[in-house]
Order: sequence, then C-alpha cells, then structure tokens
Amino acid sequence: MSMLKIALLQIAPCNNLADNLEKGIKCCKRAKELGADIALFPEMWSNGYNIYDRPVDEWKKEAISIDSDFIGTFRTLAEQFNMAIGITLLEKHENAPRNSFVLFDRYGELKFVYAKVHTCDFDVERNLTAGEDFYVTTLDTACGKVKVGAMICYDREFPESARILMLKGAELILVPNACPMEINRLSQLRGRAFENMLAIATCNYPATVPDCNGGSSVFDGVAYLPDMEDSRDTCLLQAGEAEGIYISELDLEQLRRYRESEVHGNAYRHPRKYNLLTESKIDKPFIRSDYRE
Repeated sequence: MSMLKIALLQIAPCNNLADNLEKGIKCCKRAKELGADIALFPEMWSNGYNIYDRPVDEWKKEAISIDSDFIGTFRTLAEQFNMAIGITLLEKHENAPRNSFVLFDRYGELKFVYAKVHTCDFDVERNLTAGEDFYVTTLDTACGKVKVGAMICYDREFPESARILMLKGAELILVPNACPMEINRLSQLRGRAFENMLAIATCNYPATVPDCNGGSSVFDGVAYLPDMEDSRDTCLLQAGEAEGIYISELDLEQLRRYRESEVHGNAYRHPRKYNLLTESKIDKPFIRSDYRE
C-alpha cells in the first residue's frame, strides 16, 4: 500500500453559493493534480460559515439540501477525479438547518452525511439542529481501503467524539473547522490522535477569514517506533496562516502495525467502570441556562 495523500483545502470563501461552488471545483481539480486521495473542505463551505453578526432568518435561507446541484457537483467531481471529497454545507433540515459534512468516495458514492453533534449552543449555533450520531465508513481509495469517520470543529473538544469513532473502527478522522487553531486546540487534536491511536486531519480557514488563522493539521497518532529510543512528533503537517492547498501523506501500514501492538485505544480500557460517563446530570459549576439535550 502506498501513502494515503490528504489534501486540506485551507481556502477563503467567496460572497455567494455560486462562487463558492466555482472555487471549490478549481481547488478539487488542483488537489487531484497534486495526487490527493482525499480532499477536505473547511467547515460549512457552502456559505463560508457566515452565520455570525447577521440576522438568523437571513442566513437560514442560505441552507441547501443534500440533493442540491451544489452537493451533486462534488459527487460528480469525486467520480471524475477518482478522488474522495469531503464537502461541507449549511444543510436544509426539517426544523432548523444543520452544520453538515458529506463524504463521497472516488466512485461518487455517498458514504455518509454527518451533522455536527456538539453545536456551539453558547452562541449562534444554538439556532441549528444538532446531529445525533457519529459515523464510520470504509473508504476505498486508490491506495487501499481505510476506515474513516468525521467530527466538526467543536466536536474536537469532547474526548467522547473521537473515542466513539475509534470504537466504531475509525483509522482516520476528518475534521472540517472554522476557528483560531491556537496551541490548546492543536493540543486537543494531538491528544485525540494519541489516545485513540488514529490519524486526525483538520482543515481550517486561512487567516484572511474572520476569527480563523489557518493552522490546518494532520496528526498520525503514532508516538513510538521500534527503532526510536524516545517518542516521536505525531504531527505530519501544520499549515501556516496563508490560503493554500496543503498535502499530507499518511502511512497507513505504519499506523496499523502500531495499533496492533501499542497500549492506547481500546486495548486496556475498563468500560464497566465508566458508568458515570453516561449519566446526564449536570452539577455546578457546569450548569448553563442555554444547554440543550
């Protein structure tokens, strides 16, 4: 198996859906030219995550459906380019829009639609419908099959998100993002990859986008190698602030050997002792008036 090439499309959005579509097409084409097996967009690409400092009723009208021409175009591109594409959108939904991620494989087959579970309910995202579950699929790439799951931005801040994906078999988690990727958030991603022995690829907006700073990254989760005395840096890629398409190569064979022998992930867990984790009671100081089930 050759190296799995992941393209992080750290690109700035345009002012409307049509222009975002055009730019997205060009960037997917460029990712293919760079040899990518998977192209990943930042969070809510369809409208550039432009939901702040605007009337809620205004941006809700920008929601589009999964069967829209916008999403259908990326299905066609995936098949045309023989490349998996993870496209993001403000998804039209029954009650209120969802912050969603759609994954197409290289044949143009829809593998899953994931809606952000941990919406930022302390802010404007409380006007969105939250997702209900996490999904893992087997993605057939040009260099072999890989088990892939997804989180979106704030999901990263809950260890349960990556843990559930690991338990469902994920080897790689794709993470569309839209926020400043400072040292603590990068540390969260590093930690999620390390403790679950999986790779995490995150695509953020560049610094030209308000409240974003680039820093798209890939962590492979492999902390130790037999020929190394000390631990290694699990960061394969950390982009700068500039707009661009950043390619990272993931050694799946190395990751799988590591998962077969190391001590993290599900190797030595004691789930019968974790009952408290499934209780829904919230005590001080964590009580928030805007909390949603």
